[in-house]
Amino acid sequence: MTMQQLYLAIPMVPLAAAIVVGLWRRQLPRAAAHWITILAVAFSFVASIFVYRDVMAGNTFNGDVYVWANTGGIKMAIGFLIDPLTAMMLLVVTFVSLMVHVYTIGYMADDDGYARFFSYICLFTFSMLMLVMSNNFLQLFFGWEAVGLVSYLLIGFWFDRPTAIYANLKAFLANRVGDFGFILGIGLVLAYFGSMDYAEVFRKAPELAKTTINLWGAAEWSLMTVTCLCLFVGAMGKSAQVPLHVWLPDSMEGPTPISALIHAATMVTAGIFMVARMSPLFELSDTALSFILVIGAITALFMGFLGVIQNDIKRVVAYSTLSQLGYMTVALGASAYSVAVFHLMTHAFFKALLFLAAGSVIIGMHHDQDIRNMGGLRKYMPITWITSLLGSLALIGTPLFAGFYSKDSIIEAVHASHLPGAGFAYFAVIAGVFVTAFYSFRMYFLVFHGEERFRHKPFPGEHDHHDDHGDHGHAHEPHESPWVVTAPLLLLALPSVVIGYLTIGPMLFGDFFKDSIVVDAAKHPAMAELAEEFHGALAMALHGLSTLPFWLALAGVVTAYVFYMVKPGIPAAIAKTFSPIVTILENKYYMDWINENIVAPAARGLGRGLWKGGDVGLIDGLINGSANAVGVLASVVRRAQTGMLYLYALVMLLGVIGLMTWQLWPYLGGK
Repeated sequence: MTMQQLYLAIPMVPLAAAIVVGLWRRQLPRAAAHWITILAVAFSFVASIFVYRDVMAGNTFNGDVYVWANTGGIKMAIGFLIDPLTAMMLLVVTFVSLMVHVYTIGYMADDDGYARFFSYICLFTFSMLMLVMSNNFLQLFFGWEAVGLVSYLLIGFWFDRPTAIYANLKAFLANRVGDFGFILGIGLVLAYFGSMDYAEVFRKAPELAKTTINLWGAAEWSLMTVTCLCLFVGAMGKSAQVPLHVWLPDSMEGPTPISALIHAATMVTAGIFMVARMSPLFELSDTALSFILVIGAITALFMGFLGVIQNDIKRVVAYSTLSQLGYMTVALGASAYSVAVFHLMTHAFFKALLFLAAGSVIIGMHHDQDIRNMGGLRKYMPITWITSLLGSLALIGTPLFAGFYSKDSIIEAVHASHLPGAGFAYFAVIAGVFVTAFYSFRMYFLVFHGEERFRHKPFPGEHDHHDDHGDHGHAHEPHESPWVVTAPLLLLALPSVVIGYLTIGPMLFGDFFKDSIVVDAAKHPAMAELAEEFHGALAMALHGLSTLPFWLALAGVVTAYVFYMVKPGIPAAIAKTFSPIVTILENKYYMDWINENIVAPAARGLGRGLWKGGDVGLIDGLINGSANAVGVLASVVRRAQTGMLYLYALVMLLGVIGLMTWQLWPYLGGK
């Protein structure tokens, strides 16, 4: 098998497995659903390792697989771009997907939609692989929409549950808003660059850097700024940035494995990957970078605040995802694209770990998701406990853990940036360190330590929509999950600890991304300044023990311990004192209310106006009016159709006389 054939096989094998399991799920044995899909994804993972090794040897590829259309000099093709950025994404997507597939065997063991679920997650893997391997905007858009489609199917997997249907419609609509901007950006690229191929677009970009366009009136807008902002709107939808973030917390209505696969490691990072891939364009617009910087900062800080008040274990992790996506976006705005992608990679491992650990807790708690009903689970679920602790330490940026290297690099990159908005962004990411540590360890302490509240359950549990797994409903105490659940936890815990230490040198300060990411060091010196201060992974960790982020993280952990382990009455007293702020947080800044009561009615009103006025009034009126006019004319004209030949001859004779008179009148002395 040639390397080109291997490239094609990586996404196609999961697609074939998804089709087989999806179409013949009723005919296949139950176990065949997971064996077929797991073997397919395992093949893609192993193949990705070979591709990574080949790329590291200096072999890259950029070529078309299939030309779909060639019109007006514009080629629309399916093609692959295999470079270090792609190779890294292939490894992350396939490894996390493989872990989720194995985990699903245990989590969905007794679900009626067992085979259907495996088909969906395997199809998602194909969609994400097509997105990251694309070498042109057409294929990028295909993968972009395909992951959105599968996300819709998975969020609403339990389609007999109204909240799940509401959640997947919410995700669908929020992403359509983002995708509208995204397709406008692609349209601008096609109109002004005359190509959809990355290499061709990037080659022409410097020539069009100073090009302006008229959007309305006489105002001149930078082509690069408008294009980049439109593309970023797409990223705001897919990567859940304020104000298009509203769909992600509700997506927790889907089964827990998809929370790890889609909403932690892969789909929501598609926007981050896209902006990093488009770095040659974004580097030409400081305005777009500043906008990205501010949006990311708002998301990082204010979504973290919402995590503090959540009691559903999956929603705590979901708001953590929103906050960390904000950190990645901030790095993009600071032109630290490699740092953003680095955090994407480290975050994929420890966030997938945290989601899967949350699912393991849900299984052990017989599908009660309220952390206030837990406590003391450490001795009942030792593997889930230790892996959750490792994931939490990585998340808050503990020195030597994966999250420390990527998160601290983001903070330093923002600190070194000179773009407008960088000051606010630095404050947001610094404050976010304390907030992240507080809500992460609030969850950790309430779940694994303290009083065993599951014996009397002080709060009605919020249950995952799931049929009880075997005897789960008959157990009286929490219990460790089966090996198909705990094995992925252990395998994800390892990179959550060591991957940052092992890769920070080549990925951030080496030449790993030299052909994948473009940075104008003269205009945006953040990465150059970071490189000067970097003296090795170990030295960075030791230095990190004396920096402000470490002490803020430690303060967050200590505060959480005091509030929920030592003096549990403090949070209630604070909530009572600051009840207006708590009300705002509980209502999620009223974003849902605004969408449901202002945006949605306005959209429906616009649609109704276009329907009644445009479709019914204008179009139907014009069409029906024309038809009615023809009918009236016909009713008059038909009376002349008598069927008498002599009458027809008379009319013809009169016509000929009239025509001749008209033609000869000037010669007869008429004027």
